[in-house]
Amino acid sequence: MAYTTLQPQAGGFLSRLGFGNKARKKPAAAEEMKRVQFTSPVLPYLFLFPQLAVIIIFFYWPSVQALSSSFYIEDPFGFGSTFVGLSNYTDVIFSSEYQSIALFTAVFTLLVTFLSLSIGLLLAVKADRIIRGASTYKTLLIAIYAIAAPVSGLIGMMIFDQHVGPFVKMMSFFGWHMQVGLNYYDTAFAMTVVAVWKQIPYNFIFFLSGLQNVPVSVREAAMIDCRSGLRRFWTVILPLLAPTAFFLLTINVTYALFDTFGIIDVMVKDKPANNPVTLVYKVYADGFRGNDIGGSSAQSVILMIVVFVLTIFQFRFIERRVHYN
Repeated sequence: MAYTTLQPQAGGFLSRLGFGNKARKKPAAAEEMKRVQFTSPVLPYLFLFPQLAVIIIFFYWPSVQALSSSFYIEDPFGFGSTFVGLSNYTDVIFSSEYQSIALFTAVFTLLVTFLSLSIGLLLAVKADRIIRGASTYKTLLIAIYAIAAPVSGLIGMMIFDQHVGPFVKMMSFFGWHMQVGLNYYDTAFAMTVVAVWKQIPYNFIFFLSGLQNVPVSVREAAMIDCRSGLRRFWTVILPLLAPTAFFLLTINVTYALFDTFGIIDVMVKDKPANNPVTLVYKVYADGFRGNDIGGSSAQSVILMIVVFVLTIFQFRFIERRVHYN
């Protein structure tokens, strides 16, 4: 009984000393340390303002303008506009020229994405091994990414030139007389090669970084369990690279759809009209060269919807197969 009567007193004594309060205040203190506090409620919005301003000015405002212009036939000099409803969209969608360009854009995007990812992964796997001159090998591969897209297109035109291009001369020995800028398929082949060559270093950097983060213990355990290097890579290494591969898949699709504009512009500009172009280049050509503001705006809205659907598909269906742990 003496023990039971003294125990509350001891507890009260410890509480008066502050031990019990400190124990109870630890979670609150830790939560308070994690919480970011600002001296003014306006300060976080000031930090966000530059980024929000860039997004609003360069993305949302042009998108609203394009959506509004797509319902009108506008004078290129700004003297007036006529409301035509969905006429611009129907003219674009049912146009045989637009359908052929959309088909080429889909094939071009698939080829550039697949080839640049696969070749970049192959080079990263080879560079991850201990080989003589590895640092020089990596530097030469990464240096290509520093070249701007128009410069890459200019280099591609020099390589595929009909008169002095080394690749054209090499192919002539096999009976293939390339005419880049005149022949549709030769131009498409050259555009694909240059676009893939430009994007390989970007994929190489990320794949190599992902391979170097694979634990050594996992590699050693995989070597013990499986003697086949190809099967070991397919069942152990590649699943660990899934987050990196998913990120690069999204980046490469965006690159093939939009960032190849500079390459295409250099390779087909001032050339005959029967050359392959992508949807984003047709938006530019119809809007700035053909002065068809309404049709160009309708094409940009359609392209924006396509990208939105592709993004949803990637994150809803492909990301489910990606494991981040």
